[in-house]
Amino acid sequence: MRKPLIIFYALSIYVLSEIIWWAYLLVSVEPERKGMIIGEGAIFLLIFLTGAYYLQKTLRKEKKLQEQQKNFLLSVTHELKSPLASIKLYIQTILKRDLDKAQIHSFLNNSLKDIERLDDLVENMLIATRIENHSYSFPKEEFNFSELVKKVASRLQIHSCSSQTIITELQPDVVLTGDKFALSLVVSNLVENAVKYSPPCAEIKVKLEDKNNTVLFSVEDKGMGISEAEKLRIFDKFYRVGSEETRKTKGTGLGLYIVKQVLEKHKAYIKVKNNKPTGTIFEVTFNSNGN
Repeated sequence: MRKPLIIFYALSIYVLSEIIWWAYLLVSVEPERKGMIIGEGAIFLLIFLTGAYYLQKTLRKEKKLQEQQKNFLLSVTHELKSPLASIKLYIQTILKRDLDKAQIHSFLNNSLKDIERLDDLVENMLIATRIENHSYSFPKEEFNFSELVKKVASRLQIHSCSSQTIITELQPDVVLTGDKFALSLVVSNLVENAVKYSPPCAEIKVKLEDKNNTVLFSVEDKGMGISEAEKLRIFDKFYRVGSEETRKTKGTGLGLYIVKQVLEKHKAYIKVKNNKPTGTIFEVTFNSNGN
């Protein structure tokens, strides 16, 4: 992409210099038509510069998209290799060592968590592609949203102080009408993001309540927070917060894009607020029938 930009700038400079040169020659030959030549030249120059500006903007956008796609492929590769390496290690340990039943159960349970992580990654990529191609129909059904949130939070909960503690405050038997699978990805992505970007042993609060047929679902973390400028971009496909600290975290840049797209299909909306003293609150609001 760098080479096309260099060629573009070189051609632009050449064309501008030629326009100025020919305008100078025409004025020298026919000085009585100086006003007309300058006027027509100015209009042509304005049209050229406008076209050049939008072309340059398109080229830069394409360059940025290519960089995001490259980073996405690197992230996906890492996201696939990490759980696979972990599963391989657990299975090799079980096969090569004489472990007791409790240890085997623990290793298999950890392997299952890594498999679920792989499954989430694959499902995110599949649904993102289908949403972009307009081939996903979002089939709706009535289901217990409280149970869904509880199940997802329980799966992502790590029962040790090596990471975060997920605190749930869920009103029981909150019922929604919507795409259960897609909404499970919304919950999973929001909670998993909070886990990724929070410091060790920090509490993450997951809340759910129904107020007069308005369902409020929120996820609060105590991470580094999100700047006001980046709040406008975090739902873009492949976008990740650009600080070095955030780039060290795992992720593909698809999670919040999927969240936004799914919620729009359910006519729900999401707010991003600052938590106090630090962190971020993602708050989702939609009515109980999902329409």
